[in-house]
Amino acid sequence: MIVFGTDGWRGEIARDFTFENLHKVALATVNYLKQSKKPNTSVVIGYDTRFLSKEFAHEIALIFASNGIIVHLTNTFASTPMVSFHTKQKGSDIGIVITASHNPPIYNGYKIKGRFGGPAPPEEVQKVEAELQNIKRVPKFKFKPWDTYVGNRLIRPFDAREPYIRYIKKKIDIDLIRSKNFKILFDPMYGAGQGILKLLIPNITEIHNEINPSFGELHHPEPVPENLHTLFDLMKTGKYDIGIATDGDADRLGVVDHEGNFVDSHRVFMILLKYLYEVRGKKGAVAKTVSLTSMVDKYCEKNNIPLFETPVGFKHIAKLMNEHKILIGGEESGGLGTIIHIPERDGIFNALLLLEVMATRKMSLKELSDELDKEFGPHRYWRRDVRVSEQEKRALLRACAKGPIKIGKYIVNKIDTKDGYKFYFDDAWLLIRPSGTEPLIRFYAEASSMSIVNELLESAMKLLK
Repeated sequence: MIVFGTDGWRGEIARDFTFENLHKVALATVNYLKQSKKPNTSVVIGYDTRFLSKEFAHEIALIFASNGIIVHLTNTFASTPMVSFHTKQKGSDIGIVITASHNPPIYNGYKIKGRFGGPAPPEEVQKVEAELQNIKRVPKFKFKPWDTYVGNRLIRPFDAREPYIRYIKKKIDIDLIRSKNFKILFDPMYGAGQGILKLLIPNITEIHNEINPSFGELHHPEPVPENLHTLFDLMKTGKYDIGIATDGDADRLGVVDHEGNFVDSHRVFMILLKYLYEVRGKKGAVAKTVSLTSMVDKYCEKNNIPLFETPVGFKHIAKLMNEHKILIGGEESGGLGTIIHIPERDGIFNALLLLEVMATRKMSLKELSDELDKEFGPHRYWRRDVRVSEQEKRALLRACAKGPIKIGKYIVNKIDTKDGYKFYFDDAWLLIRPSGTEPLIRFYAEASSMSIVNELLESAMKLLK
């Protein structure tokens, strides 16, 4: 079954994500594009470092080209934000990325990008899904030789890196960052981000920077603490000022300070928000998903900054960034977009912006993080992902829908159902929602101490029983 979740279609390779199903999705995308009857319709196609990603990308390139659609194809693996960037720069109608992002190695996926340089709006994806329903049987394609499509310029391989690097140099003060001689440790997690930072800051140290579709000792390429043991161990040697990690398609960011402490995405968001507003003098509203820290609400209220809150999924943030002047928008999972870039998550760009903050403010990452506690009081956070059966998921959501007045010993003040169930307590919150990309229930909690966070999570887990 082909289902588009919060970030495209993902499936297990050889079980769901097959060449046959990929043909269906690509053909549905072709049929959607043909609706406009626009001449010189074009698509940008890129792919990550996963098993068969290159082959899948080349296969759909043939489908688009054989239907008269111009294909700009990256000449090697590329990050998702690079594909989004080139979709906008080339004026293409759509961008496609073959990637399963942070999922385990058995998965692959198909992300759709809009012409504006960000996730395709939900209504655009729905039109592709509608075309998919109309395809009862995929025809047997008769492709011409690859070189024929390249020769007649229907398939146009291109270097995605060099123009992207040039663009970044106009947006981020790379010279200032280089002048500080930061000792930087970078973990691209065997993903599509490898090699890019080194083109901008040659003296960085990279680990996990080869093609390894099994992701080695990493369970899955998501830059969260349980997957960053090597990074933590190396940071604790005291040889580095900052540790940076990006996920499989390099749109998400994780960072570690010089003492080996993980600085979560809530704090990174706040550090960049404060810098853009207070130092760079940028203005605009702020957009956050329901899973992001309440520090954002407090800062926006204090500074009279309009604030939007959306369900989880950066596509909702990107939609707002297209409709409003958004200073910064992001989510708990390590992805954020800013007014100085395309409306897209970009782990590499945001890592460089964070380095610019450190260089400009002459503060370490730890000092920037500690500054938030002084301004807002302690905010501690954790997330637990639990694999569940469909029956368990339904039972849990039924229990939440009953509107409990207490979770454990904590009295519920308010319940928000924007995405799952978010329970508000005095100076704390708990969010329970099903994942849009995997068969998981995600439990999120924020409070003034880790002991309260853990109590809330433990109490929430009891609802599963």
